[in-house]
Amino acid sequence: MAMTLPAAAWRQRPGLDRLVAALGDARFVGGAVRDTLLGLSVADIDVATGHPPEEAARRLEAAGIKVVPTGLAHGTLTAISADTVVEVTTLRRDVATDGRHAIVAFTDDWRADAARRDFTINALYAEPESGLVHDYFDGLADLETRRVRFIGDPLQRIAEDHLRILRFFRFYARFGDAIDDAGLAACVARANDLMALSRERIAAELLKLLVTPGALQTVLLMVEHGIFKAVLPEIVSTTWFVWLVETETHAAVDPDPIRRLAALLPRDPVTGEAVANRLKLSKAQRQRLILALTERGGSPWEDAYRHGREAAMDRVLLADDFTTPRELKEWPIPCLPLSGGALIARGLAAGPAVAAALKAVEAQWIAEGFPGQARVDAIADSVVAGAISAQAASASSGRP
Repeated sequence: MAMTLPAAAWRQRPGLDRLVAALGDARFVGGAVRDTLLGLSVADIDVATGHPPEEAARRLEAAGIKVVPTGLAHGTLTAISADTVVEVTTLRRDVATDGRHAIVAFTDDWRADAARRDFTINALYAEPESGLVHDYFDGLADLETRRVRFIGDPLQRIAEDHLRILRFFRFYARFGDAIDDAGLAACVARANDLMALSRERIAAELLKLLVTPGALQTVLLMVEHGIFKAVLPEIVSTTWFVWLVETETHAAVDPDPIRRLAALLPRDPVTGEAVANRLKLSKAQRQRLILALTERGGSPWEDAYRHGREAAMDRVLLADDFTTPRELKEWPIPCLPLSGGALIARGLAAGPAVAAALKAVEAQWIAEGFPGQARVDAIADSVVAGAISAQAASASSGRP
C-alpha cells in the first residue's frame, strides 16, 4: 500500500508551492519527510531535484525566487521564497570519498541519490503535490519500528564519512527503540576513524546528541563500547552524567549540552579547558565548561550575578541540587545600584580609590544577599568614610 505524507503546517508555508512549481522535478527529502511521518514538528525543509544546480538556480530566479549559491560545487543552493527558506540539492552519486569529503557527480537517478545517504529513515522522498512517499531502502519499515539502520554495508557508509559514527548514535538517541546490531558493530570497529575528523564536526554532533531524549542510554552505550576513546579519552565514567540527568528531571530544567559535557568529564577545570580547546568550543562555551568544573566558592546567587544564570544553573545542578534551580530560574539578577560618580559625590577623590571602594561596596552587597538601595547607600557611606580616612592618614604620614 502506498504511503502519503500527512498534512502538516510546514507544507503550507508561504512561497513553498511557487518554489516547487518553479523547479518542476522536485521532491521533499530527509528530515522534513521523516519527522512529519513521526508526527514531529519540522524546522528545516530540504528539496531534491533532478536539475543540475545552474538549471535549478535559473528556474528559481525566473520565478522571482531569491537564490543563494551556498554550495553549487556540491549541488546545493538556498532558495528564499516569500520568507520561506529551502535548501535545494541536485541528485548526486559519490565518485570518491575519503571519510571526510566526497567528490560527487550529478545524476537524475533518485535511487542513486538515496543510496549515498546515511540511514534508511533519512532517504525518504515525498512528492510535493500528492505527498506520495518514495522509499528505496525500507526506511518506512525502520521508521515504524524506530530502528536506525545504515543503507547498505555499514562499514562502507562509515568509510565514506566517519562522522556517521556519531550520527548513528545521535539518531538512535533521538528515534531509536532498539539498537541495530550491524550498525553498532561497525561503529565499534571503526571508532578510531573519528580521529580523522575536524574537532568542530565532532563537537557539533556531540553537543546535539547530549540533549536528545535518549541521550542517557546512548551515552552509556557509547562509553561501554569505547566510542569516545580516540577523541575524548577523558570520558571514563558516566556516574556524574546519570546524576545530572536525574537532577535536571527533578528540577524541571531543560537539558543543556555544555552542562552535560561537563558531567562526563573529571571535576577538574584544567581538563575542561583542554577539552574545550580540543573541540574548539566558542569562548562562551569554554568559559562555562571550565567554571562548571571549578569548585564552587560563593552562593548560587553570586554565581548568577558574576557569571550569568546558565553558569549558576550548571554548578547547582552538577552539585546534585534540584531545589535551588527552580528559584534561580525566576530570580531577577540585580545590578549594583551605585556608580563611581556617587562615591565621588560623597567626597572620595577621583582615582584608583574609587574603583577599590566600588569593589568593596559590591562585595559587601553580595555578602548581605543583594539588599536594596537604602542599605547600599549605608554601605557606601561607610566604605567612603573609611577610604577618606585612609587617604588622610596616608597624606599626613607623607606616603604617596
